[in-house]
Amino acid sequence: MARVTVEDCITKVPNRFELVLLATQRGRELASGAQPTLERENDKNPVIALREIAEETIQTDDLRASLIASLQRHVEIDEPEDDSVAILAAAEKEWAGVNADADAQRPAASTGKKPQGDSEPAAAESAVESVATEDADTAAGDVNLEKVDSDLAEEMSKARAEDAEDAAKGDG
Repeated sequence: MARVTVEDCITKVPNRFELVLLATQRGRELASGAQPTLERENDKNPVIALREIAEETIQTDDLRASLIASLQRHVEIDEPEDDSVAILAAAEKEWAGVNADADAQRPAASTGKKPQGDSEPAAAESAVESVATEDADTAAGDVNLEKVDSDLAEEMSKARAEDAEDAAKGDG
């Protein structure tokens, strides 16, 4: 009887593995007290589940949804990330500490000329600040990445222009 039922079910659920999962789920539901949609006829729950699938007295989509729900152990809920502002602020403080340490260890140039590249950390720092304020403004997580990229590019180009001016003043 079960072999004929499995062959009938293959036309309804073409994947044998999925058929086994769906029939198992329906068998568990029947074992936990769900009412069968067909007469029992002295059959056990797995056979009844296969007969229900073959005769389409239950919806396979509903079985599939209940199977997924029963197998999920952790359901993720999209929540805004409030920690991102705190993380950016901590990174900014750490970056400032690294810059201070680097400035203290760097020997002063005899010409008094500012070495190239010192304004890039400042530009990066201000870009981090703009990202932090952008993230604070959009606590729901809707950050306009194009604006952040353009702000960062603008800050970096300003820093390079300042470096070029300083280099020109030092050479002239």
